[in-house]
Amino acid sequence: MVRASGWLAGLVLLAGCGDAGPAAPVARRPLYFDVKGLLTQQVAQLAQRHAAVTKHVSLRGNATETVRVPTVKWADELQIFFQADINKAALRGAYAVDSATLPGGLLRRTYTRRPGQPNAPVASLVVVQRGNEAQEVAATIIQNNPLFSAQKQLRFQLQNGQLRHYEVVGTQKLVLFDTLRYAAAGQVE
Repeated sequence: MVRASGWLAGLVLLAGCGDAGPAAPVARRPLYFDVKGLLTQQVAQLAQRHAAVTKHVSLRGNATETVRVPTVKWADELQIFFQADINKAALRGAYAVDSATLPGGLLRRTYTRRPGQPNAPVASLVVVQRGNEAQEVAATIIQNNPLFSAQKQLRFQLQNGQLRHYEVVGTQKLVLFDTLRYAAAGQVE
């Protein structure tokens, strides 16, 4: 009888040590450079500062038009740069990483798409950093399907942790239509 009550007490103790509920999700550290996190932070900073931008735009090789935009919806303005995010679950292991030390205490990391990765539109991502602070981010995005092909070169530069300059140069081709060439750049004020 003493033995049975000992077992019963042990079972009650074990039952009390059970899981207290679902565990809080563990925050995963991004495998590659966190473009999305950096851009989200920049959008918030720029919106808070009410930063203006001077934009230069050219379509189809025509003369460049320049305009100053005093009120900018930064989430929309920088939306195209979010396409450079390579930290999606489906892209884990899709990129090779190469690092090089540059003069002035800079580090350049190049993320290159491995062969046989059809779901990875970012062909390459280059990040130049000083310590943990990004100085420049550049990406090449290539998209191809039977009806559409596009290639974009994206680049943005930061100074003291704040976005200063960004640009997009690209081509776009729809079946049965001419190739559209475009370029846009912005200087943050």
